[in-house]
Amino acid sequence: MVTFAVHGIGRPRRALDPGEDERWLTVEQFDSLLDVVAGAGAHLTFDDGNVSDVEIALPRLVDRGLHAEFFPLAGRVGERGYVGREDLRRLVRAGMHVGSHGWDRHGWRHLDRTFTVRRELDAAPRLLEELSGAPVQRYSLPSGSYDRRVLTHLREAGATRVYSTGGRSRPGAWLRPRVEVRSDLDAGWVENAVRRAGLRRWHRTSGGAGLLRFR
Repeated sequence: MVTFAVHGIGRPRRALDPGEDERWLTVEQFDSLLDVVAGAGAHLTFDDGNVSDVEIALPRLVDRGLHAEFFPLAGRVGERGYVGREDLRRLVRAGMHVGSHGWDRHGWRHLDRTFTVRRELDAAPRLLEELSGAPVQRYSLPSGSYDRRVLTHLREAGATRVYSTGGRSRPGAWLRPRVEVRSDLDAGWVENAVRRAGLRRWHRTSGGAGLLRFR
């Protein structure tokens, strides 16, 4: 099984953070990704909670009968360019899962203060539960980083699924890798990624286009 991680789609509705444009897709690229995903039985996740999740991705998923998981940053919900409370509830009503990506893009492996740990790992999912009206039991690790402390904390918190970086994905696994979709993807590379779900390194197609990486 291969799981793709998508970030933003279309024209950004906010100023992007440094390097964020490298993970932003055109609508045409996203449509190509969906065509392959629908035919191959792959899985989609969405990080950060960009408003394109509901404006662009959601109607296309519904039209194709696809289900996906959405991992917004709790601390940015309601800000310009990000999903709001009603957007989260709209995702839930459409049969999508809402999980936690933390509060604000802090890598969890290096959390060094009790307050920060509680905000990223505890307060964030609680807020998302309140806003979405649905339990939050799935997590997307920022930058895919973790250590034993993070995994132990998530298990004790009742996490049912956690997305990380690299390796092979097995149906039913608790800790799962993803393929991060980049801004120069093409349909040929997506098809190749589906065929080679165990790929663990950067790779380009023969034309040099369609860069993806495991995430």
